[in-house]
Amino acid sequence: MEVELLEATDDPERLICKGARNDYMEAYVGDLSFEEIMDTVEGETTADKMETLIGHLLDHGHFGPFEHPQATFAVKGISRSCMAQITRHRHVSFDVRSMRYVSFDDVDPDDVRAGEMVVTPPSATDPDWVGRNQQSGAVGEETAEKREEVFQEAVADAVESYQELLDLGMPPEDARFVLPIGTEVNMVMSMNVRMLMHVADMRAAADAQWEIRELTERVLDLASEWCPITFEYYEEHMKNRKNRLAP
Repeated sequence: MEVELLEATDDPERLICKGARNDYMEAYVGDLSFEEIMDTVEGETTADKMETLIGHLLDHGHFGPFEHPQATFAVKGISRSCMAQITRHRHVSFDVRSMRYVSFDDVDPDDVRAGEMVVTPPSATDPDWVGRNQQSGAVGEETAEKREEVFQEAVADAVESYQELLDLGMPPEDARFVLPIGTEVNMVMSMNVRMLMHVADMRAAADAQWEIRELTERVLDLASEWCPITFEYYEEHMKNRKNRLAP
């Protein structure tokens, strides 16, 4: 999996502060400098004032101003299972690589057995891995090796069947029905800061599946560089509390 920040609002936290201060000012924020807009907020420096205001907004559940800044992320190599989970968030915009127009006719099934094209879950190879709703605990090395063998053969057989169907004239949009849900996809997604925090509430939680947790944590790492005051506060005071930030 790879995650990259493609595009994002410049100075997102200045924008958050401008939006928030607009709600309580008689003057028009468009006519004022940022220093004038922040004049009555507690703090010695502008940075201190921004930290005060953003912390106050998050602490009091005033999430509207966090809808103004937007970020777009490119995601490479997640499974269609993970994609199905993240695309349930209706206030996030997505573009996903098509399996109607991008076929896998030249993929070598032996490469699939070795880990190409299909995401391999940790439980297929790690004897100590225990997932949610698993009926058994850790297993022995022999069982783990058998799991890996069954998994590898199943996904490779699926790709071979898919390619055979293409050779028999079936269109890719129909032949793809036999491909596993672990098939890798690439995706571009955009969301505002409020929605990003909500996604983190739902998908970075301990009860979320391992792959979408990893995706969300990587997005949060990028967001903490882009919007540092907000996500430092989120990490310290809000994460894993299921804050229900969705509009």
